[in-house]
Amino acid sequence: MPKPDVITGLDIGSGQVVAVVAKLDPDTETPEAVGAARQACPGLKGGVVINIDETARSITRAVEAAEEMAGLTGATRGVLIGVRGGHIQTFNHHGAMNIARTDKEITLADRDQVVESTKAVPISPDREIVHVIPQDFILDRQSGVPNPVGMEATLLETDVHIVTASQSHLNNVWKAIARAGFDVEEPIYGLLAVGDAVVTAEEKGLGCLLIDVGGQTTGLAVYAEGSVRFTKELPIGSDAISHDLSHALRTSLLQAQKVKEKHGAASRPLAEGNIDEDIEYTSVDGRTPRHIKRSTLFDYIAPRVEEIFTLVSEELQRSNYADHVAGGGVVLTGGGAQLQGLSAAVEQILDLPVRLGLPQNLTGAPEILANPGYATALGVVTYRHLGDWSRSRRAVRRVGLGQKLRGLVEDLF
Repeated sequence: MPKPDVITGLDIGSGQVVAVVAKLDPDTETPEAVGAARQACPGLKGGVVINIDETARSITRAVEAAEEMAGLTGATRGVLIGVRGGHIQTFNHHGAMNIARTDKEITLADRDQVVESTKAVPISPDREIVHVIPQDFILDRQSGVPNPVGMEATLLETDVHIVTASQSHLNNVWKAIARAGFDVEEPIYGLLAVGDAVVTAEEKGLGCLLIDVGGQTTGLAVYAEGSVRFTKELPIGSDAISHDLSHALRTSLLQAQKVKEKHGAASRPLAEGNIDEDIEYTSVDGRTPRHIKRSTLFDYIAPRVEEIFTLVSEELQRSNYADHVAGGGVVLTGGGAQLQGLSAAVEQILDLPVRLGLPQNLTGAPEILANPGYATALGVVTYRHLGDWSRSRRAVRRVGLGQKLRGLVEDLF
């Protein structure tokens, strides 16, 4: 029986590295998630590398742990990376070209050329284009054409969503991955990858809002008429709740995180179980026992939840796409989405239906697929735009298995 190829996706997120190992069986030609791991990373802050060596160590540990779970120790050579953080900037742009030939039928080359023309937008020299995502095409002023190839027109236009990133940040990510011993593929904007993984085609068509709650950032993506229309990274995430608990309980951040995950809830009315339970934890010295009533935790958690999603609501209003998301509602994902009662709290704050976003149409271990904290890394290994128009301006180094993995993913998607 042939040995399956291995695709490893990394989510270089806010304060942690997430790795997902997927195997591609030649018989099924479908990636199957077989290993996953998360590793805290002091070398990352808000999705930006602040210490290359620390980040490299965290990458190595995350990949090794995911490989161990998969029973594929040492199988990873190349990685696909999802990048996030405040250094990401996005905007919509427009491109146009005349079809001067006697034969006015649009070819694949014409389609690619008009999309490529949108890259001629002035951007700061310290930034580079990571993705150009077509939203739709316009033929002789007729909009809403998903694919113009084979149709006739004298004027071909396109609206696109452009994602740019800091060159220095991407270079630092490249260095950290290389130092960890892996080949490097093109960067993928993690928010778009998670959107492809957890948002359905129907939701994108109706219009919806994706909210990805990370540790230090919260990502927003608006989909309408089948395409991404707006993306934004807010510089606040679920770690803010942990910091609040750390100060209030006079304990370490790690201990506060554990208390939040095991006993927390978005608010008192949304808590399940015994809210009067006595919670024991250790003080900041790691030894002295302390106690708190569970219901008191909610007094510290609820205000921060309200703040985060009020900011989300305000950003949605500023985007001018608030009227486009009522049909599909909100898809909530990310590690922070696991807080008990959060979906119901977001529904109350945004006055929109909310569902928890888990990967669609993927196979693999249930404990991986059911964890929204793995959604971005899962999306990275199956990102549908890889090899399409999503190319940065850099000449990316691809060697060994890394180049082979890229070919496999392009052939599939």
